[in-house]
Amino acid sequence: MTTLAPTPFSTVLLARVLRAILPLLIVLIVGFFAATAPGFLSVGNLSSLLLNNFVLLAIVAIGMTWAVAAGGIDLSVGTALDFSSLAFVVLLNGDHGLGLAIVGALLAAALAGGFNALLIAGLRITPFLATLGTLFIGTSVQQLLSDGGQPIYIAQNALPGITAVTVLGVPLVLWLVAVVALVYGVILGRGRLGREILAVGTQVQLARYSGLPIRLIALKVFLASALACAVAGIVLSSTVNAYVPMSGNAYLINAIGAVFMGTTLSRTGRPNVPGTLLGVLFINVIANGLLLIGWNFYWQQVATGALILLVLAFSFSSRRLAHQSV
Repeated sequence: MTTLAPTPFSTVLLARVLRAILPLLIVLIVGFFAATAPGFLSVGNLSSLLLNNFVLLAIVAIGMTWAVAAGGIDLSVGTALDFSSLAFVVLLNGDHGLGLAIVGALLAAALAGGFNALLIAGLRITPFLATLGTLFIGTSVQQLLSDGGQPIYIAQNALPGITAVTVLGVPLVLWLVAVVALVYGVILGRGRLGREILAVGTQVQLARYSGLPIRLIALKVFLASALACAVAGIVLSSTVNAYVPMSGNAYLINAIGAVFMGTTLSRTGRPNVPGTLLGVLFINVIANGLLLIGWNFYWQQVATGALILLVLAFSFSSRRLAHQSV
């Protein structure tokens, strides 16, 4: 009778260390910038990093996490964000009140998400091509509605200072991130819908043969992604007091990067909300620290891309070692 040789302890330990490479790198990079970047640990800089950079990207990336977990991608997150921002500002300027403006923003983003779902679930177009088409259409619509891309500013006194609101001493926008992360994270990690999403993302044909409602799942995924972007659009408009056409596209690439970096926390490489949030933090810390030490913006992008590849390389190595240890 043949028996399998036990996996060396060193191999198992190395696999676990490699899987924790993202949080370990964040700690090392924070320490590096604390020692080399003037003012990195100052209250003003950390507040700016969290409130001006982390919040918006985190919310968009959480929505993207569901799309990637379902085996697709959402290239139209910027369109959903911009549509919600536009509706929010127009309704505020029309004296319809904050509540109706928020509802309008959610519905406008849901329009983009629903259009994606129609293309993907109804016409069976691949998520990449469907959301790419929505991105192009959304960009053109915004240009038509804004005279070629002119910002629309919120009328004076039309918006209460919600960005300055704190709850228990914590800014309201951080609570919004926490709520969105909790809802999306619990559903994806613990809920029945989350299990269905991951099943579709892992093996769509097997999921279909198992009787899972593939089209309904796609509808829920892309509506959820768009609604997360709606929250980001409302926060963005409230922060800059304007709707700035096509501004949402600035979050697309980093959101994708954060989601795939976050998969490093999973032994099986599955997208997850905690990992995505760490990926967002990693990207923002790098950008902020390199800016403070005076690096050119283009070199910042090179460094960020190289570090993302490094994290992913460690992750793939971790999965190979974990497979060997089974």
